[in-house]
Amino acid sequence: MIPSILPTYNRAPLTFVKGEGAWLVEQDGRRFLDLGSGIAVNALGHAAPELVEVLTAQAQKLWHVSNLYTVAEQKALADKLVEVSFADTVFFTNSGTETCELAVKMARKFHHHAGAPERIEILTFDGCFHGRSSAAIAAAGTEKMIGGFGPVLPGFRHLTWGDMEQFNEEIAKPDVAAVLIEPVQGEGGIRVLPDDQLKAIRAACDAHGVLLIADEVQCGMGRTGKLFGFEWAGIEPDIAMSAKGIGGGFPLGAVLATEAAAAGMIAGTHGSTYGGNPLGCAVGKAVVDIVSDPAFLDGVGRKGGALRQKLEGLVAAHPDVFESVRGQGLMLGLKCKAPVADVVKAGYDALVITVPAADNVARLLPPLNITEEEISEAITRLDAAATAVEEAAQ
Repeated sequence: MIPSILPTYNRAPLTFVKGEGAWLVEQDGRRFLDLGSGIAVNALGHAAPELVEVLTAQAQKLWHVSNLYTVAEQKALADKLVEVSFADTVFFTNSGTETCELAVKMARKFHHHAGAPERIEILTFDGCFHGRSSAAIAAAGTEKMIGGFGPVLPGFRHLTWGDMEQFNEEIAKPDVAAVLIEPVQGEGGIRVLPDDQLKAIRAACDAHGVLLIADEVQCGMGRTGKLFGFEWAGIEPDIAMSAKGIGGGFPLGAVLATEAAAAGMIAGTHGSTYGGNPLGCAVGKAVVDIVSDPAFLDGVGRKGGALRQKLEGLVAAHPDVFESVRGQGLMLGLKCKAPVADVVKAGYDALVITVPAADNVARLLPPLNITEEEISEAITRLDAAATAVEEAAQ
């Protein structure tokens, strides 16, 4: 008999009942060091006092009125995002998947508005992940994502990650509307796009009148040590997708855009009932206020460097389990030699949480305010997990 919850997840046999910063408490009382942050969502850890205070205050005032009216909290967050980013305007959603839908619509509408309705194709790259809606799975184009779901939405071309010759050939075609890319792939295995390639992509978009969409859902909001991952290359996109960390655990997403890119999005072209509700935006404003502070971002960079250095030592100590470390800031991946599922499972037994990804990689996405002491404890527990994997293989 089918369970009451649709069985679309392969869940670990863990039930957490409380969170405190970088820690999760299982219902049996065990304390886990959380290096997953709900898949890069809990940017400030579990039950961050600053966010609890803001959410509680807002919950006592106003929860929802819809976008039929001006939402003061939404305006405050939009103004803050415009202040700290390339964007001139923002649309709020409830999730990263929804940001993909609007980003694609906005790019195509831009060209239609400019008198070039034939420009509908979106260039994407292997290993990408942009959500699980019909448009997002079409953007990924893999059998794992699209198999069994009927006709795939047209309008996406899938390119090889890092193949600039192929990219330059495709972007020159007259029906291309936009390039959609993650500066750092998350689900794809913590693959960092080299700065020179992202600069070249930006230049090619400019040369051919194509919009650049940066998917910052996982690598944004300070995760790499800058507010947005594309900042490392010194470029700006036309459109950026943000979610996960922006709400600090509260469901929230945002599409950021330049005035030019958003030119076709007039009244009635898009909407959301819940998107930009007072609760989400109040929390989001608190998150962005904290995370966008240069001192906070410098701290992420320092802690990311310390964690990476310790992980390199872990790889050297367990060459049969790990191959290398990859990533940026506090968005790191352990490329495994042992099956990543075994590594993640051994981590559970050692009371440390990591997140599996493609290319046999275990993702480490701790809260951005993790302490140095917690980083050291994480290495101790990961070392115990690796030792268990080695012993099981003997």
